[in-house]
Amino acid sequence: MFRFTTGERAELYGAILQAFGEANERLETALGLDEVRARLRSAGWLDDIHDDDLQDALRQLRTWELLDVVQNHAENYRTAEEYERRNLQYSLTRRGEAAIAAVEQALSVLAATGALQTAVLEAVADRLNELYVLLGEAGSSDRRVFSTLQELESHLEALLANTKTFNGELQRLLRAEGADLATFREVKAATVAYLQEFLRNLDRRAQAVASAVQRVEQRGVFLLHERALRGAELPPVAGADPAPAWLERRRARWDGLRAWFLPTDGSRPRVEQLHDVARRAIVTLLQVLDRITESRRRSSSAAQDFRELARWFAAAPTEDDLHRLWSAAFGLGSARHAHLAHPDPELVPSSQRWAEAPPVEVSALLRTSGRTERFTRTGKVRDVGGIKAARAELARKERAELEAAWDVLGTGDPVRLSAFGRLDHAVFERLLDLLGRALAARPDGGGVRRAVTSDGRVEIVLRAGDAGRAVLRTSRGQLEAPDYLVEISVPGGGRAGVRSGVRDGAEAE
Repeated sequence: MFRFTTGERAELYGAILQAFGEANERLETALGLDEVRARLRSAGWLDDIHDDDLQDALRQLRTWELLDVVQNHAENYRTAEEYERRNLQYSLTRRGEAAIAAVEQALSVLAATGALQTAVLEAVADRLNELYVLLGEAGSSDRRVFSTLQELESHLEALLANTKTFNGELQRLLRAEGADLATFREVKAATVAYLQEFLRNLDRRAQAVASAVQRVEQRGVFLLHERALRGAELPPVAGADPAPAWLERRRARWDGLRAWFLPTDGSRPRVEQLHDVARRAIVTLLQVLDRITESRRRSSSAAQDFRELARWFAAAPTEDDLHRLWSAAFGLGSARHAHLAHPDPELVPSSQRWAEAPPVEVSALLRTSGRTERFTRTGKVRDVGGIKAARAELARKERAELEAAWDVLGTGDPVRLSAFGRLDHAVFERLLDLLGRALAARPDGGGVRRAVTSDGRVEIVLRAGDAGRAVLRTSRGQLEAPDYLVEISVPGGGRAGVRSGVRDGAEAE
């Protein structure tokens, strides 16, 4: 019956049966070839398909007794081609309907998530109380009794199905390994909270259902089923009366209800077993959570490391990855000194086994650090004699320039700044430095400013002159400044030209 779910054309067979299932939901019991093709797209089959392939698929489904075919004699056909395409009408057989229902049920079970719903318990108690009232009223409708009994059974089935699914998921959760620890902890903590909420007032709700069962039975279960049978209005079935089988199913479900809440043999109600399962699950989940928390607190152990390594080995995709993982984990490679050669390799043939070959001396550096010794040329010593000579020559040159500058700038007596006239640029920079030092010094009571160079050898005395201006010229430009009286004392005196010029200027004034 389920052979259509395997093979190369399983998707096509499934889409065809789903198209017939959707047609059944719209009360369309028979489909022609064109109608099947039109409904395939809504069933998820988007590829083009030739008439021959579609007919072959329909024929195969007929072979498996999932489809039936009849001729549509009520249709009017204008051409032979129209007759061939529209005459045959396909419909689902009972096996086909069962196959579709089974597949849908399997998919719904895979996607379902169980739940322990206390609302279902309250709904069961409410329906039982409603049945108790209906059975006590002489004018109540049998149809109302039937619909209420159907609701009661549907709630009971939902309770059983959800409890079974939830218990299965709970056991899988307890066995879960390899999941993310954060997710694992979050899900299990939420499950513990969910179970604790379910267990709250569970005894009170179960006792309410058991009391409601007893009250209905006081009215009579046989009367309940008889009235529900009349309200069900079962259709006639050829060859057999459906009533006995229907009543038998009702009695079986009532026994199931009692087994859950009020067993007749004196055993524990199953709802109490559910209570035990939930409490045991809470304890187990809390133990797992404590173990996870404790494992995070303590340092990693060798046993835990080997378990993790074993999981990595199990997940390695290829054998080469296994070898790389082995080398990375244990570091067991070839001997580090196996590459050393004998001092005279000609005495040891290459075909000789290494175990029979004479030993080779291993250096202490290789034994201790694993590094081989390498002898190379010593580094070249830098010759700094030329640099010292160049620096000494540069120092002598600078010293000579400085002495020459002091010889030019030395005045001995006060002279006007304008007396320097035109100067070499290097000498001008020395004069400018002395003027800056003097102007930066605080003047004394007579307005005289004094300053010396950093080595203390040269002193400059600066006095305010008349309102005239001095212009000093160099090869790079000129400087215009107040015409100060400048006295520069240098070792060995100053240039005679400057002193004579100043004196000449002073006498001219």
